[in-house]
Amino acid sequence: MEERTQRYAVVTGANKGIGFEIVRQLASAGIKVVLTARDEKRGLQALETLKAYGLSDFVVFHQLDVADASSVATLAHFVKFQFGKLDILVNNAGIGGIEIKDSDVFTSAIITNGALSNDELRRGMTQTYESAKECLQINYHGPKRTFEYLLPLLQLSDSPRVVNVSSTLGKIECVSNEWAKGVLSDASNLTEERVDEVLKEFLKDFEEGSLERKNWPKYLAAYTVSKNSLNAYTRIIAKKYPNFCINCVCPGYVKTDMTVNTGFYTVQEGASNPVRLALLPNGSPSGLFYIRDQVSSF
Repeated sequence: MEERTQRYAVVTGANKGIGFEIVRQLASAGIKVVLTARDEKRGLQALETLKAYGLSDFVVFHQLDVADASSVATLAHFVKFQFGKLDILVNNAGIGGIEIKDSDVFTSAIITNGALSNDELRRGMTQTYESAKECLQINYHGPKRTFEYLLPLLQLSDSPRVVNVSSTLGKIECVSNEWAKGVLSDASNLTEERVDEVLKEFLKDFEEGSLERKNWPKYLAAYTVSKNSLNAYTRIIAKKYPNFCINCVCPGYVKTDMTVNTGFYTVQEGASNPVRLALLPNGSPSGLFYIRDQVSSF
């Protein structure tokens, strides 16, 4: 009976912050969770912490670099061998796509303005072409790659759930380039190929130094484009797999390393809504974007 009713989950980017707390909450609900992290040492340390919480029967660790197809394939093989299926995938791994030059200036800008849009913020961070490429690779191609490799195992579940952790910057209104905004807002014609066109054009303009002239987002440009693309991908696969429950969610402005611990919410509060979506009953809405616990427009 236990084998038939036990549910299994994979959480990416889970050695700290929101990802770690998502693992803890899912495991506390009786889900067997694969905690994944790019850094094996940090991942194993996170696993030991969870064991100290009394969750050793519900959490295992597996190294995962979502930017590396062979790493994702190895994870899929592990899940297949260990569990035979997968019920829940939480794509949480992500980076900011910026390099912080002055953490004091950066922190002050966030605390003072919140909206991340002033000269003080510009002095506190820098965006490079290389960091932009890495951001798109991890924040967009990573979840896409992970879903594709784990799809055969999710199809064996009687309650497949996919939760893509996004951001309020993933709202289409945050993409100021009118052409990209038009592509991403055209829900009836959205395809993976069209999303790829947006990413290709963004990187071309970035490399040519024409982001401002082409009216791409001024700050956190790669992060904004990556999360918009992830939201678009969520809509695409939700339509393609109607028997799945696939949603994206902004956990809120959470106190984590990515926000230099300047958020409004604790990691416990931030993780609660991705976990809620991961545990939705069959027949629940799919293809939606949530900001915390509220359905939002894309």
